[in-house]
Amino acid sequence: MMEITAAVAGSRGGLYMAIKFSDMQYKRPDLQKLKEKLASVTGAFSKAASFEEAERLMLEFDRESGHFTSMCTLALIRHQMNTEDKFYEAETEYFDEVVPEAQESLQAWTLEFIKTPFRKEFEDKYGRLLFVNAEMGLKTFSPAIISELQSENVLITEYVRLLASAQIPYEGEVYTISQLSPMKQQNDDRRRRAAWEAEGKFYESVGERLDSLYDELTALRTAMAKKMGYVSYTQMGYYRMTRNCYDKEDVERFRDAVVKYIVPLAESIFKKQARRMGFDYPMSYADAALEFRSGNPKPRGTADDILKQAGKFYAELSAETKEFIEFMYSGELLDVLSRKGKAGGGFCTEIADYAAPFIFANFNGTQGDVEVMTHEAGHAFAAYIARDIVPGDLRTPSMESAEIHSMSMEFFARPWAEGFFGDDTEKFLYSHLASALKFIPYGTMVDHFQHLMYAKPELKPSDRHGVWRELMTIYMPWIALDDGTPFYSDARAWQRQSHIYEVPFYYIDYCLAQAVALQFWALADIDRDGAWQAYMRLIRCAGKKTFSELVEVAGLKSPFGDEGLKEVCEAAERRLDAFDQSKLI
Repeated sequence: MMEITAAVAGSRGGLYMAIKFSDMQYKRPDLQKLKEKLASVTGAFSKAASFEEAERLMLEFDRESGHFTSMCTLALIRHQMNTEDKFYEAETEYFDEVVPEAQESLQAWTLEFIKTPFRKEFEDKYGRLLFVNAEMGLKTFSPAIISELQSENVLITEYVRLLASAQIPYEGEVYTISQLSPMKQQNDDRRRRAAWEAEGKFYESVGERLDSLYDELTALRTAMAKKMGYVSYTQMGYYRMTRNCYDKEDVERFRDAVVKYIVPLAESIFKKQARRMGFDYPMSYADAALEFRSGNPKPRGTADDILKQAGKFYAELSAETKEFIEFMYSGELLDVLSRKGKAGGGFCTEIADYAAPFIFANFNGTQGDVEVMTHEAGHAFAAYIARDIVPGDLRTPSMESAEIHSMSMEFFARPWAEGFFGDDTEKFLYSHLASALKFIPYGTMVDHFQHLMYAKPELKPSDRHGVWRELMTIYMPWIALDDGTPFYSDARAWQRQSHIYEVPFYYIDYCLAQAVALQFWALADIDRDGAWQAYMRLIRCAGKKTFSELVEVAGLKSPFGDEGLKEVCEAAERRLDAFDQSKLI
């Protein structure tokens, strides 16, 4: 890892020193003291005689609630780094219990904030979205659902631990889900298929609990929604995801456009893959996972080599990204190695007290390692750029907007691909663009599935699997449904997608963002500097504008209309056709 020291000027603490993550102090917050403090600030705010006084109290509330969130985030990160650590296991359980209780204090604040006589002054200085989102937040919480929120947290934590506990036997060794990933992509057909079967057997072994967990979660969320006055959980879920500029009808239009434009293009990509590989079409999951007979593109070198090349990429991309990566590396603000007991997946979060993003990942020797260092670092870069913005609610936009940050950064990294992949560069460039297109139908299917689940929460597990099977024929016709692979042949693959359990209705955010990111790719292909400037305009808005407004700021087209997707597909098809298939071996 690079040895770098950094100190960056900032308004929230004078200088942002790159404090090492291990030196960040954790102390369990006292919930009662927190509630008393927030109540005191809220009460004073309601009596504020001037905008200046009201603003001071708003910023004080932001600091106090930000500290609580920081401690919660530290506990979460450290627990996921080692799910066998009993101390942070207990701390996570503590926050599962108290976060819903703390929401009551946040709601009391919001109720006072939205009726302030100084609303115009706040909107003039901070923008209208601060109030729009606050009012939306009121639609997602009531003291009446605290027990349900607590139970929801417990169930989600159990799901995370269940998957983290995987010990999958394969060829005489034992692997976690993340560690098994490279074996699922190897070019030896027999061994690759055996890896998929081994993973499938693990999921089968916990299948009953995965079914019951989802039974409990859908019932719980539906009960919450009904207590809040909604017909189903769907509308409440949209409010929880801060959908502040579009609704489910817009999402349905996007789905239709995906089926019209993206699915046929993705199907042509998979058909070429099957011909190139000599596989039957439609393909099994195991065969679809192998793009090239010589093997999928692999980053060269070790994890440290990937981190060094990432440092080079960000140092050369722009002055802002150079400063950012130095801050991240010097603070050791990333944990990327897969190991026993570590939770799977990857994410980026922010530790507000230290104005520091943190990247969590599981390197496993695949091209995903590089994509993590561009995707999650895209989130981290946006958080770094926004670190001075107050209040905290304005530092991060809604999730589909935040995913533009990450997915677009992946495309901006393409000119540096050779440093990551060496001789596999051409394969990577083809695979990365093709995969971006292939992902959108899958992600849209995940969202469609969730809409159907919460419309009929009473469905039995077998019925859910049947719905998933039916959706696959629409969105993923390139996958053979009955190839005999355990778990997968039973149309249960949706249970691998953690977002379905943990964050309902999140997944469409990736698809909408990818549709925008592909526009950045198309623009960068002809004008890289112009594309980067448009990206920075979007990034600097942070959470001050809606998704639709951010797309407009960048000078791009909304994904809710046909035109944007149609143009992207046409540009991508031309570029993919320009690759020599005979060399993609």
